[in-house]
Amino acid sequence: MPPFSRAKASAFAVIGAIVLLLVGAFAWAAGWIGPRRINGGDVTAALEYNTGKPEHGYRRAHSKGICFSGSFAGNGAGSALSTASAFKSGRYPVIGRFSLAGGNPLAGDGRNVFHSMALILKTPDGQEWRLAMDHTPIFPVADVASFIALQRATKPDPKTGKPDPAVMKPFLAAHPEVKAFQAFMMKAVLPNSFANATYYSINAFRFTDAGGTTRIVRWQFEPEAPLVGLDKKHLEAMPRDALFNEIIARTAKGPSRWHLKLLVANPGDVTDKATVAWTGPHRTIDAGTLTIDAVQPEETGACRDMNFDPTILPPGIAVSDDPLLAARSKAYSSSFTRRAIEGSHSSAVGEDLAKEHAR
Repeated sequence: MPPFSRAKASAFAVIGAIVLLLVGAFAWAAGWIGPRRINGGDVTAALEYNTGKPEHGYRRAHSKGICFSGSFAGNGAGSALSTASAFKSGRYPVIGRFSLAGGNPLAGDGRNVFHSMALILKTPDGQEWRLAMDHTPIFPVADVASFIALQRATKPDPKTGKPDPAVMKPFLAAHPEVKAFQAFMMKAVLPNSFANATYYSINAFRFTDAGGTTRIVRWQFEPEAPLVGLDKKHLEAMPRDALFNEIIARTAKGPSRWHLKLLVANPGDVTDKATVAWTGPHRTIDAGTLTIDAVQPEETGACRDMNFDPTILPPGIAVSDDPLLAARSKAYSSSFTRRAIEGSHSSAVGEDLAKEHAR
């Protein structure tokens, strides 16, 4: 073969190899080749397996909820850690949702489960920050595979209403972090109001300041209302919608407020596992005040069709190396898509009482 032909053939071979490499990479990323990866639909299916598929239009997790609206007043201090506009001095509108863990929108409030707050905060320059938080500083599992296994292991037995001990025992043996979380929930104070709970980011995030310095940060919203706990021995005696009725009645009398505290990771802090709490002193910045001054039933509230994906972040905040964040994003998207296909739902709580207070 002439030298020119050999060079031409070599060039085509290189091009062909590059094309094959790109096709292979695309196929791997799409999940067409290689080991099957867990997706958002798998998480949603696991949630439905645990509690059953909810009525049309309800969320697969934290199905029981109520909308709220208010504002966040940034005081400028958070700009020391992030360029996000929300940390500049100013007042920015928020919409959000209070909810309880579980897939049954009509479940009773007398359960020792997550109390949650979700927010969407928008600034005039078009930046958007979505937050999904729980009232516990830790999460029961550290990765999506364990989360799916947890949903399967804790499926209630129809006869007892509780998980099957024969399934739970080996699961807990393989997942000591879940057992530790259960022990934490048994001892921790269970807030008697959505308004007096501290809400935690759970995951860590990357904050980058104007000088380009990046730090790992967790945050928490600390309430101005003093924490008062429920009597865990008599939870089952609570009225079905006690917590939701309480926040409706409380908000009719006046607003509730929280202070946003930004906690900077110390050297050695675990940043990729939501099961591990940060302990001891940390650099902490009070970045502003969240005020909630109105609540609305989901049927008429702005939060009903919102996806509170915690990976939708403004410039200056980015996801960390915590694998749960990507899994949460996929699961939220899958649940949102299913809800959109099913259509809207009626309000599970608050409709009658909200109308009464609106008169």
